[in-house]
Amino acid sequence: MIHTIHELVWGPWLLFAFLGIGIFYTLKTGFFQVRKLPYWWKHTIGSIQEESGEKTGEVTKFQTACTALAATIGTGNIVGVATALTAGGPGALFWMWVSAGIGMMTGYAETMLGIRYRYRNGNGQWVCGPMVYLEKGLKLPYLGMLYSFLCIMVSLGMGSMVQSNSIADTLNYAFQMPSLPVGIFLTVLVLFVVIGGIGRIAFVSERLIPLAAGIYMLFSMVIIMSCYDKIPYIFECIFKDAFRPVSLVSGTAGYGISKSLQYGISRGVFSNEAGLGSMAVLHGAAEDTTPEEQGMWAMFEVFFDTILICTMTGLVILCMTDGNTAASGYDGAALTAYSFSKRLGGLGQNVVSASMLVFAFATIIAWYYLGRQAAGYLAESLKIRGKFYLVQRILRGKVYTGLYLGAVFAGCLAKLETVWEFSDIWNGLMAIPNIVALIFLMKEVTVPKNDNR
Repeated sequence: MIHTIHELVWGPWLLFAFLGIGIFYTLKTGFFQVRKLPYWWKHTIGSIQEESGEKTGEVTKFQTACTALAATIGTGNIVGVATALTAGGPGALFWMWVSAGIGMMTGYAETMLGIRYRYRNGNGQWVCGPMVYLEKGLKLPYLGMLYSFLCIMVSLGMGSMVQSNSIADTLNYAFQMPSLPVGIFLTVLVLFVVIGGIGRIAFVSERLIPLAAGIYMLFSMVIIMSCYDKIPYIFECIFKDAFRPVSLVSGTAGYGISKSLQYGISRGVFSNEAGLGSMAVLHGAAEDTTPEEQGMWAMFEVFFDTILICTMTGLVILCMTDGNTAASGYDGAALTAYSFSKRLGGLGQNVVSASMLVFAFATIIAWYYLGRQAAGYLAESLKIRGKFYLVQRILRGKVYTGLYLGAVFAGCLAKLETVWEFSDIWNGLMAIPNIVALIFLMKEVTVPKNDNR
């Protein structure tokens, strides 16, 4: 039953909705992500030196970008890419590029709208995200409340339990560490970070993500460059497989798509989260910024997450398996570890294990902030309407934090096959109200006009 619901939610209709909205914004902005690449690069990663003069204690644009990357760079970059290549063939990597290319404009649009409609709550903290522009932009507060509820469910499932389970499994596989002490230590560590609020989460993300991603990319490039003679053949496999007439997967919309297309797009969305609205929430804390600036940072994150890191993972796997991933006998994280260790030995497996640990931990602390924002918004909305007092109490402050930490601990001990599918369902449903907002607020999304500022 759960699997059937999962197939319905993540059927071709939703994948094409992601594609459709991204294509629309790409055409609306005249291929801004490609045409103005030097411009948005200069005003995002190229501007980080300028942030050194910003006020102490403020959350900078770079910190919010690192926090957003902490939420997106995770198991999808290691497990998701391997699964996509096994299920959809080498061509899945091509469709991940397509998903990321047009998803850059989806991320731009939702983040820009988030900054445009954000507001400060009674404590002086920014409230931002799809729930806000659904309420204030579309005048549909109940749809905003629905998004908040779904976001909370994703935070307790995909954001916490699934990630902590990956950490426990990795430590058990690599170092034979029992799950109970791992769960206790991880829960205490997460508590130490999240109790400091968005300031500490951003501080940790700013230092953790660039270092961990840099090390992972360095070792990936070592393997790829050691197989330079295979690169032309690998790219030939990717482009040929992307358009081959493989078996079709029926969808609820009444038509089929190739497996490489289906898995490439779905795993691309799973990795970079463009279209889910989560980036709009995570960028809300940035100070001294504009909607256009934060939108461009969201574009950079999609580019970095999928075009760079996912591509490197995919090329390592394809080079080490000669383009035939099924022949290795592995899937998921095991396939990635096998590919790294085939060239680097035990060091390669340690690189994958360490990357899984850091990426998953970063995702946990970032999704706490996402869920906390959604919980705070939903509690306030219920209070205004004088409904569900007990639910308000549960969603506020320490109670939500306790629930989240409990989910982190439980994830280390549990078997999560069912939680994976439930979380994926919540993830897909969360995208629907966000896509509705992106459609009806399209006139408000603009790109920078002055290229010389």
